[in-house]
Amino acid sequence: MSGQFEATTEINRPVEEVFAYLAAGTNDPRFSPRVQAITKTPEGPTAVGTVFTSTVKDAGMKTGREFRITEFEPSRRIRWAEISKNTVMAKEGGYDLESTGPGTTRVRIFNVLEGHGIGKLLVGLALSAARKDADAFGRRIKAAVEAS
Repeated sequence: MSGQFEATTEINRPVEEVFAYLAAGTNDPRFSPRVQAITKTPEGPTAVGTVFTSTVKDAGMKTGREFRITEFEPSRRIRWAEISKNTVMAKEGGYDLESTGPGTTRVRIFNVLEGHGIGKLLVGLALSAARKDADAFGRRIKAAVEAS
């Protein structure tokens, strides 16, 4: 079983600034309380093939996560796929950005979660929690970008 959650938010910053903030990838702990630490390989600008390695805490358990950037269109689109093996993982995810006027940007974030092994039983709970938090997640992204 797999399923998707998503959130959309309006950010009071130009699309280029929002894209740069999100593309950096290492800002995630500022808007995602589950991300404890994150690094990027290789150093330098994010591009297709860049890998982000993070430690996240879900339901009291820490796990390691690795995501590879699969699509990268400056100021428009970022896509990733989880390459680590976890019971519940993000098969794919991304950001879609759109300028909505001078100095404002609409951002849509989504993740498709998939369960493996016992995760097939847990993915429904993970999706439910992610969907319940989706709007708040969008507001946290907005607040973090606008504070940067």
